[in-house]
Amino acid sequence: MNSIASPTGSIAGIYPILYAFFDRDNRLDRAAMRRQMQAVVRTQAPGVAVLGLATEVNKLSRAEREHIVQWAIEDSGGTLPLAVTVSGTSVEAQRELAHYAIAQGASWLILQPPALEIGAIPQPEAFYFDFFAAVMEGLGVPVGIQNAPEYLGVGLSPDNLERLATQCPNFRLLKGEGPSIVLAETVARVGHRMPVLNGRGGMELIDNLRAGCAGMIVAPDCFDWQQRIYQAFVSGDVAQAEALYREVLPAIVFVMQSLDTLICYGKRIAAWRMGFEVEHDRDTRLQPSHFGLEAARRFAAMLGPLP
Repeated sequence: MNSIASPTGSIAGIYPILYAFFDRDNRLDRAAMRRQMQAVVRTQAPGVAVLGLATEVNKLSRAEREHIVQWAIEDSGGTLPLAVTVSGTSVEAQRELAHYAIAQGASWLILQPPALEIGAIPQPEAFYFDFFAAVMEGLGVPVGIQNAPEYLGVGLSPDNLERLATQCPNFRLLKGEGPSIVLAETVARVGHRMPVLNGRGGMELIDNLRAGCAGMIVAPDCFDWQQRIYQAFVSGDVAQAEALYREVLPAIVFVMQSLDTLICYGKRIAAWRMGFEVEHDRDTRLQPSHFGLEAARRFAAMLGPLP
Protein backbone atom coordinates (compact mmCIF):
# COMPACT_ATOMS: atom_id res chain seq x y z
CA MET A 1 0.00 0.00 0.00
CA ASN A 2 1.21 3.49 -0.89
CA SER A 3 0.44 5.23 2.39
CA ILE A 4 2.28 6.69 5.34
CA ALA A 5 1.33 7.15 8.94
CA SER A 6 -1.07 10.00 9.61
CA PRO A 7 -2.06 11.62 12.91
CA THR A 8 -4.97 9.19 13.36
CA GLY A 9 -3.97 6.13 11.37
CA SER A 10 -3.30 5.14 7.81
CA ILE A 11 -5.51 7.52 5.81
CA ALA A 12 -2.80 8.98 3.62
CA GLY A 13 -1.68 8.91 0.00
CA ILE A 14 -3.35 9.48 -3.36
CA TYR A 15 -6.94 8.22 -3.43
CA PRO A 16 -8.71 8.09 -6.81
CA ILE A 17 -12.39 8.99 -6.78
CA LEU A 18 -14.25 7.10 -9.45
CA TYR A 19 -15.91 8.67 -12.46
CA ALA A 20 -19.46 7.64 -13.35
CA PHE A 21 -19.51 6.14 -16.85
CA PHE A 22 -22.80 5.87 -18.72
CA ASP A 23 -23.80 3.68 -21.66
CA ARG A 24 -25.73 4.72 -24.78
CA ASP A 25 -29.01 4.06 -22.95
CA ASN A 26 -28.03 6.55 -20.22
CA ARG A 27 -27.55 3.80 -17.64
CA LEU A 28 -24.43 3.28 -15.56
CA ASP A 29 -21.94 1.40 -17.74
CA ARG A 30 -21.20 -1.69 -15.68
CA ALA A 31 -18.25 -2.85 -17.80
CA ALA A 32 -16.60 0.59 -17.76
CA MET A 33 -17.04 0.91 -14.00
CA ARG A 34 -15.42 -2.50 -13.53
CA ARG A 35 -12.52 -1.60 -15.81
CA GLN A 36 -11.96 1.61 -13.88
CA MET A 37 -11.74 -0.23 -10.57
CA GLN A 38 -9.40 -2.83 -12.06
CA ALA A 39 -7.02 -0.02 -13.02
CA VAL A 40 -7.18 1.39 -9.48
CA VAL A 41 -6.42 -2.01 -7.95
CA ARG A 42 -3.57 -2.76 -10.35
CA THR A 43 -1.86 0.53 -9.62
CA GLN A 44 -1.98 -0.28 -5.89
CA ALA A 45 -3.84 2.79 -4.74
CA PRO A 46 -4.09 3.03 -0.92
CA GLY A 47 -7.86 3.14 -1.25
CA VAL A 48 -10.66 4.39 -3.48
CA ALA A 49 -13.45 6.93 -3.10
CA VAL A 50 -16.88 7.13 -4.71
CA LEU A 51 -19.90 9.42 -5.01
CA GLY A 52 -18.08 12.75 -5.00
CA LEU A 53 -18.29 15.64 -7.44
CA ALA A 54 -16.22 13.72 -10.02
CA THR A 55 -18.75 10.87 -9.79
CA GLU A 56 -21.48 13.35 -10.81
CA VAL A 57 -23.34 12.31 -7.70
CA ASN A 58 -26.07 14.92 -8.10
CA LYS A 59 -27.08 13.27 -11.39
CA LEU A 60 -27.44 9.82 -9.83
CA SER A 61 -30.56 8.21 -8.42
CA ARG A 62 -30.48 6.61 -4.99
CA ALA A 63 -30.41 3.18 -6.64
CA GLU A 64 -27.48 4.20 -8.85
CA ARG A 65 -25.54 5.47 -5.84
CA GLU A 66 -26.09 2.13 -4.14
CA HIS A 67 -24.96 0.27 -7.27
CA ILE A 68 -21.71 2.22 -7.36
CA VAL A 69 -20.98 1.39 -3.72
CA GLN A 70 -21.81 -2.29 -4.29
CA TRP A 71 -19.72 -2.51 -7.45
CA ALA A 72 -16.74 -0.79 -5.82
CA ILE A 73 -16.65 -3.47 -3.11
CA GLU A 74 -17.30 -6.28 -5.58
CA ASP A 75 -14.78 -5.18 -8.21
CA SER A 76 -11.98 -4.57 -5.70
CA GLY A 77 -12.62 -7.88 -4.00
CA GLY A 78 -12.66 -5.94 -0.75
CA THR A 79 -8.90 -5.38 -1.04
CA LEU A 80 -9.03 -1.56 -0.94
CA PRO A 81 -10.42 0.68 1.79
CA LEU A 82 -13.52 2.38 0.40
CA ALA A 83 -14.41 5.99 1.18
CA VAL A 84 -18.01 6.91 0.38
CA THR A 85 -19.08 10.51 -0.04
CA VAL A 86 -22.49 11.03 1.55
CA SER A 87 -24.79 13.74 0.26
CA GLY A 88 -28.43 14.59 0.85
CA THR A 89 -30.65 17.48 1.79
CA SER A 90 -31.62 16.19 5.24
CA VAL A 91 -29.93 14.57 8.21
CA GLU A 92 -32.19 11.55 7.78
CA ALA A 93 -31.27 11.09 4.11
CA GLN A 94 -27.55 11.29 4.83
CA ARG A 95 -27.74 8.91 7.78
CA GLU A 96 -29.67 6.41 5.68
CA LEU A 97 -27.01 6.41 2.97
CA ALA A 98 -24.24 6.36 5.58
CA HIS A 99 -25.66 3.27 7.25
CA TYR A 100 -26.08 1.60 3.86
CA ALA A 101 -22.45 2.32 2.91
CA ILE A 102 -21.15 1.01 6.23
CA ALA A 103 -23.23 -2.15 5.87
CA GLN A 104 -21.71 -2.73 2.43
CA GLY A 105 -18.17 -2.40 3.80
CA ALA A 106 -17.21 1.28 3.58
CA SER A 107 -14.09 2.05 5.61
CA TRP A 108 -14.75 5.76 6.04
CA LEU A 109 -17.27 8.40 5.00
CA ILE A 110 -17.06 11.97 3.74
CA LEU A 111 -20.12 14.13 4.39
CA GLN A 112 -21.13 16.92 2.04
CA PRO A 113 -23.18 19.87 3.28
CA PRO A 114 -26.77 19.88 2.01
CA ALA A 115 -26.75 21.32 -1.50
CA LEU A 116 -27.80 24.91 -2.07
CA GLU A 117 -30.58 25.64 -4.53
CA ILE A 118 -29.50 27.94 -7.36
CA GLY A 119 -29.59 31.50 -6.09
CA ALA A 120 -30.20 30.44 -2.47
CA ILE A 121 -28.40 32.13 0.40
CA PRO A 122 -26.32 29.77 2.57
CA GLN A 123 -27.49 29.08 6.11
CA PRO A 124 -25.41 30.42 9.00
CA GLU A 125 -22.32 28.33 9.71
CA ALA A 126 -23.90 27.07 12.93
CA PHE A 127 -26.55 25.28 10.84
CA TYR A 128 -23.92 23.24 8.99
CA PHE A 129 -22.05 22.51 12.23
CA ASP A 130 -25.23 21.08 13.78
CA PHE A 131 -26.11 19.24 10.56
CA PHE A 132 -22.77 17.43 10.41
CA ALA A 133 -22.85 16.62 14.12
CA ALA A 134 -26.31 15.08 13.79
CA VAL A 135 -25.31 12.95 10.80
CA MET A 136 -22.11 11.73 12.49
CA GLU A 137 -23.76 10.70 15.74
CA GLY A 138 -23.12 7.05 16.48
CA LEU A 139 -21.63 6.12 13.10
CA GLY A 140 -19.09 3.35 13.63
CA VAL A 141 -16.43 4.34 11.09
CA PRO A 142 -14.17 7.40 10.75
CA VAL A 143 -16.15 10.27 9.28
CA GLY A 144 -14.95 13.39 7.51
CA ILE A 145 -16.54 16.36 5.84
CA GLN A 146 -15.93 17.87 2.45
CA ASN A 147 -14.99 21.43 3.31
CA ALA A 148 -15.12 22.98 -0.15
CA PRO A 149 -16.72 26.44 -0.01
CA GLU A 150 -15.36 27.36 -3.45
CA TYR A 151 -17.19 24.40 -5.02
CA LEU A 152 -20.13 23.78 -2.67
CA GLY A 153 -20.84 27.33 -1.55
CA VAL A 154 -20.53 26.61 2.18
CA GLY A 155 -17.91 25.40 4.63
CA LEU A 156 -16.74 25.46 8.23
CA SER A 157 -14.05 27.74 9.63
CA PRO A 158 -10.95 26.22 11.31
CA ASP A 159 -12.45 27.18 14.69
CA ASN A 160 -15.63 25.25 14.00
CA LEU A 161 -13.71 22.31 12.56
CA GLU A 162 -11.82 22.04 15.84
CA ARG A 163 -15.06 22.37 17.84
CA LEU A 164 -16.69 19.65 15.75
CA ALA A 165 -13.73 17.32 16.33
CA THR A 166 -14.06 17.90 20.06
CA GLN A 167 -17.79 17.21 20.06
CA CYS A 168 -17.75 14.23 17.65
CA PRO A 169 -15.00 11.67 18.37
CA ASN A 170 -15.63 9.90 15.03
CA PHE A 171 -14.84 13.10 13.08
CA ARG A 172 -11.43 11.81 12.07
CA LEU A 173 -10.53 13.31 8.67
CA LEU A 174 -11.06 16.35 6.50
CA LYS A 175 -11.40 16.60 2.72
CA GLY A 176 -10.52 20.12 1.66
CA GLU A 177 -10.84 21.78 -1.72
CA GLY A 178 -8.76 24.90 -1.76
CA PRO A 179 -5.38 26.57 -2.27
CA SER A 180 -2.40 25.22 -0.38
CA ILE A 181 -2.12 28.44 1.65
CA VAL A 182 -5.66 27.85 2.96
CA LEU A 183 -5.03 24.17 3.66
CA ALA A 184 -1.81 25.06 5.53
CA GLU A 185 -3.85 27.12 7.98
CA THR A 186 -6.37 24.31 8.33
CA VAL A 187 -3.64 21.73 8.97
CA ALA A 188 -2.11 24.02 11.58
CA ARG A 189 -5.42 24.07 13.46
CA VAL A 190 -6.73 20.51 13.12
CA GLY A 191 -3.84 18.48 11.68
CA HIS A 192 -2.96 17.15 15.14
CA ARG A 193 -6.47 15.67 15.36
CA MET A 194 -6.96 14.21 11.90
CA PRO A 195 -5.43 13.76 8.46
CA VAL A 196 -6.30 16.57 6.07
CA LEU A 197 -6.55 15.72 2.37
CA ASN A 198 -6.97 18.11 -0.52
CA GLY A 199 -8.44 17.60 -3.98
CA ARG A 200 -8.62 20.09 -6.86
CA GLY A 201 -7.33 17.43 -9.25
CA GLY A 202 -3.81 17.62 -7.84
CA MET A 203 -3.26 21.33 -8.31
CA GLU A 204 -0.37 22.41 -6.06
CA LEU A 205 0.21 18.77 -5.16
CA ILE A 206 3.72 19.20 -3.79
CA ASP A 207 2.92 22.40 -1.92
CA ASN A 208 -0.08 20.66 -0.35
CA LEU A 209 2.26 17.96 0.93
CA ARG A 210 4.64 20.62 2.20
CA ALA A 211 1.67 22.24 3.96
CA GLY A 212 1.10 19.02 5.87
CA CYS A 213 -1.70 17.43 3.86
CA ALA A 214 -1.76 13.65 4.30
CA GLY A 215 -2.60 13.16 0.64
CA MET A 216 -5.10 13.93 -2.09
CA ILE A 217 -8.40 12.65 -3.43
CA VAL A 218 -8.30 13.08 -7.20
CA ALA A 219 -10.04 11.77 -10.31
CA PRO A 220 -8.47 8.75 -12.05
CA ASP A 221 -7.18 10.45 -15.20
CA CYS A 222 -3.66 10.97 -13.82
CA PHE A 223 -3.80 9.60 -10.28
CA ASP A 224 -1.05 7.07 -11.04
CA TRP A 225 1.36 9.89 -11.88
CA GLN A 226 0.36 11.61 -8.66
CA GLN A 227 1.05 8.41 -6.74
CA ARG A 228 4.59 8.41 -8.11
CA ILE A 229 5.02 12.05 -7.12
CA TYR A 230 3.70 11.35 -3.62
CA GLN A 231 5.97 8.34 -3.19
CA ALA A 232 9.01 10.31 -4.31
CA PHE A 233 8.17 13.19 -1.99
CA VAL A 234 7.60 11.12 1.16
CA SER A 235 10.74 9.09 0.48
CA GLY A 236 12.74 12.33 0.46
CA ASP A 237 13.40 12.58 -3.30
CA VAL A 238 11.87 16.03 -3.72
CA ALA A 239 13.78 16.70 -6.95
CA GLN A 240 12.21 13.62 -8.57
CA ALA A 241 8.78 14.61 -7.27
CA GLU A 242 9.15 18.08 -8.76
CA ALA A 243 10.38 16.71 -12.09
CA LEU A 244 7.40 14.38 -12.38
CA TYR A 245 5.03 17.15 -11.37
CA ARG A 246 6.36 19.45 -14.08
CA GLU A 247 5.56 16.73 -16.62
CA VAL A 248 2.00 16.06 -15.50
CA LEU A 249 0.97 19.60 -14.53
CA PRO A 250 -0.21 20.67 -18.02
CA ALA A 251 -2.70 17.78 -18.05
CA ILE A 252 -3.92 18.69 -14.57
CA VAL A 253 -4.38 22.35 -15.52
CA PHE A 254 -6.23 21.35 -18.71
CA VAL A 255 -8.93 19.32 -16.94
CA MET A 256 -9.21 21.53 -13.83
CA GLN A 257 -10.50 24.69 -15.48
CA SER A 258 -13.88 23.80 -13.95
CA LEU A 259 -15.89 20.84 -12.73
CA ASP A 260 -17.60 20.74 -16.14
CA THR A 261 -14.19 20.51 -17.86
CA LEU A 262 -13.17 17.66 -15.58
CA ILE A 263 -16.35 15.72 -16.37
CA CYS A 264 -16.12 16.40 -20.11
CA TYR A 265 -12.41 15.90 -20.78
CA GLY A 266 -10.87 14.35 -17.66
CA LYS A 267 -13.27 11.43 -17.92
CA ARG A 268 -12.32 10.92 -21.57
CA ILE A 269 -8.59 11.02 -20.79
CA ALA A 270 -9.13 8.35 -18.12
CA ALA A 271 -11.23 6.20 -20.46
CA TRP A 272 -8.73 6.37 -23.32
CA ARG A 273 -5.90 5.48 -20.94
CA MET A 274 -7.96 2.44 -19.88
CA GLY A 275 -8.72 1.43 -23.46
CA PHE A 276 -12.37 2.37 -24.02
CA GLU A 277 -14.55 5.27 -25.14
CA VAL A 278 -16.97 7.45 -23.23
CA GLU A 279 -20.24 6.42 -24.83
CA HIS A 280 -22.61 8.95 -23.31
CA ASP A 281 -22.62 12.15 -21.24
CA ARG A 282 -25.46 12.65 -18.78
CA ASP A 283 -26.89 16.17 -18.47
CA THR A 284 -23.54 17.78 -19.15
CA ARG A 285 -23.24 21.54 -19.43
CA LEU A 286 -20.10 21.31 -21.58
CA GLN A 287 -20.02 19.47 -24.88
CA PRO A 288 -16.61 18.36 -26.18
CA SER A 289 -15.19 20.46 -28.99
CA HIS A 290 -12.89 19.35 -31.78
CA PHE A 291 -10.02 21.34 -30.28
CA GLY A 292 -10.74 20.05 -26.79
CA LEU A 293 -10.81 16.44 -27.93
CA GLU A 294 -7.51 16.87 -29.76
CA ALA A 295 -5.94 18.27 -26.60
CA ALA A 296 -7.40 15.51 -24.45
CA ARG A 297 -6.09 12.85 -26.84
CA ARG A 298 -2.65 14.43 -26.69
CA PHE A 299 -2.66 14.39 -22.88
CA ALA A 300 -3.90 10.79 -22.78
CA ALA A 301 -1.02 9.77 -25.05
CA MET A 302 1.49 11.65 -22.91
CA LEU A 303 0.21 10.03 -19.70
CA GLY A 304 0.30 6.57 -21.24
CA PRO A 305 -1.99 3.57 -20.70
CA LEU A 306 -3.37 2.59 -17.33
CA PRO A 307 -2.83 -1.11 -16.56
